[in-house]
Amino acid sequence: GWSPLAGRGLDSLESIFYSKEEQEHEMWRTYMERRSVVRQFLQADLSLPLLKRHRKRIELLKKCSYYIEILPKHLALGDQNYRMLPTTMFQLIDPWRFQRMKKVGTIQTKIQLLLLTDLLEQLERGREELLHFLETYDMVTFLSRWDTIKQRLSSLSELMDNFLAMLVPGRLHVKHRLVSDVGATKIPHIRLVLSTQMPVMFNRKESVAHEDWVSLKWFITSQQTQPEQYELRFKLLEPRTPQERLQCGMMLVTSSMCEIRNLLPNRLYKFTIKRAETYMLVYDQWCDTIVLKTSPDEAMESRRLVSHSVFIW
Repeated sequence: GWSPLAGRGLDSLESIFYSKEEQEHEMWRTYMERRSVVRQFLQADLSLPLLKRHRKRIELLKKCSYYIEILPKHLALGDQNYRMLPTTMFQLIDPWRFQRMKKVGTIQTKIQLLLLTDLLEQLERGREELLHFLETYDMVTFLSRWDTIKQRLSSLSELMDNFLAMLVPGRLHVKHRLVSDVGATKIPHIRLVLSTQMPVMFNRKESVAHEDWVSLKWFITSQQTQPEQYELRFKLLEPRTPQERLQCGMMLVTSSMCEIRNLLPNRLYKFTIKRAETYMLVYDQWCDTIVLKTSPDEAMESRRLVSHSVFIW
């Protein structure tokens, strides 16, 4: 016959069954929520297009020119009022100490560019690691290693913050005073910052070679109020005689275009452009290069065609 105890046993079995089912459902819900957190982080902070843009930005920064700017302490970087800084400021600055600061600026720029490259590589590896967690871990493994995954998300988020902060050149780390002791003279409060200028690049559409001359144009994206000087070099590739080896040279240009004449027809020439050295420049390792071929000598070409046609006739 039926026993109340038997009924209670059935109830307890059902409650165990339901609680186990609820636990599994809860685990699955937690698993999906946490997977979603990782996915969102990958899409928002570590997406492939974003990392590619950062890679291009670093490549551009490596091509930029870096300068020391001397600003009054109350002005922000990019504030054009610093041009009102009296020229007496430069008279107060110790030239030897300033040269030392330029070396510090060069070292700081090189370190910053190396660090940016390293940080980006760490972020790229972090992305691969998170994708690996999503693609290979089953629910139990994923949940059991969630603390490790969460820690990785936190460290990658911090890495990204450091990377973004370092993308903009900032204050120069000064250990020594630049201004010599000048007795009773009131020393103005100054700070040194590193600023960048975009690289000078040839306009490849409008740089054209003719028979014995070339017309070269380049893009300028400078914010300088004073005209800048550019160092333009040219060289004949594969010279055939000692005289042809003299087909090279360097000139300083202040505009964004230049013509070079007295070149040899039907030959390849290499041209390079970069900013000229200035007193405030601390780092400028890159120059743009273009190779152009002059057109054949028309008179020679017509004589060759005539002789060729006579031969055929």
